[in-house]
Amino acid sequence: MTDRPWHRGHWVAVDVATAVAFVLLDTGTTLIGASWWPDHPDTLAWVVLGVQALACASLALRRVAPLTVVGVLGAFTLAVTLLISPGDALTPAHDANVWAPYATVAAAYSPFFYQPNRRTAFLVLAACTLVIMRPWQPSVTVMTIGLLRTAVGPLLALYFDARRRMVLALVERAERAERERHLLAEQARAEERARLAGEMHDVVTHRVSLMVLQAGALRVTAQDEGTRQAAEELRAAGCQALEELRDLVGILRTMPEGDNTPSVGGFTDLVAESIAVGTPTELIEDGDPALASPLVGRTTYRILREALTNVRKHAPGAQVTVRVQYDEAQVRITVHNSAPTSRASNALAGTGSGMGIAQLRRRIELVHGTLRAGPCPDGGFSVEATLPSYVPTARSAV
Repeated sequence: MTDRPWHRGHWVAVDVATAVAFVLLDTGTTLIGASWWPDHPDTLAWVVLGVQALACASLALRRVAPLTVVGVLGAFTLAVTLLISPGDALTPAHDANVWAPYATVAAAYSPFFYQPNRRTAFLVLAACTLVIMRPWQPSVTVMTIGLLRTAVGPLLALYFDARRRMVLALVERAERAERERHLLAEQARAEERARLAGEMHDVVTHRVSLMVLQAGALRVTAQDEGTRQAAEELRAAGCQALEELRDLVGILRTMPEGDNTPSVGGFTDLVAESIAVGTPTELIEDGDPALASPLVGRTTYRILREALTNVRKHAPGAQVTVRVQYDEAQVRITVHNSAPTSRASNALAGTGSGMGIAQLRRRIELVHGTLRAGPCPDGGFSVEATLPSYVPTARSAV
């Protein structure tokens, strides 16, 4: 699992901090006369200042409701404009200022980065821009600053969105190149294996064939019965070795055309078999099994089969819980058994190679997954594997 930047994992705190910063900034700049603040503020001016602080605080919702935040700040700017003219309720100390808060810069950024419908975002922002620029009171300074205040945010949003898409495309290209490299390595190993098999066949067959021919000749020319019998046994053993060598080379040269191991659809059968032999087993599946590619499904099936086999051999009477979680990025399977209620049979526990978990680990690492297996505090044992949902094969790479 890759670690995400702190600000992505704590976006609520980031947005609240941003809103607080703009509340302080706009309140301070207004009080020093950089906006609509009058020379002699009355009760209405202080009320409007409080409303401005609330409007700026709406930036805390800029990810979940970006268009609403733009609308709130645009409505506030329009209200202040109407109070100044034609309402004459407020008299700014400087008529050439822009009445809109600086928070509109951050508000204008959000719809183009977090809102999927950019056409609506353009319409809302265009209306807000008209309110901020006040074209009915022509002023080059006000119109220029107002346009910049609403244009900088969208330009930055479009730039960062394009950069994000480019990074995602590069990551996808790198992952595809890694998968292709893995497939080429598999193909190279298969070709090398076939070449070595051919060389072994040629060298060993030649020498063993000579031994068989010499044994046959010795059987014919030998004077005593004991020598002829030994020569015949040597010839028969050589012929058998050639047959076995031919079969072995055939296996090495031929790649398996398909894997008949069941996929995720076979989990129910494994659980039913476990229950039938006296091991209480519960299967819990979360998500859509179709998200697991065939290779991942077969690997997950092997994990479950090995885990249930180990429970029957080493933890008789234990209860087993199998939990499988599917999502678009990964498949996670956890097999947990409680503490055994009786002692395991030495004869049954001693069967097998003892390399089941190690072989599973190697197989899982080939598909870039992880495996954890070990005892639990409750006296039981847990096997947990996490695999990517999709792993390409030679067939899918074509």
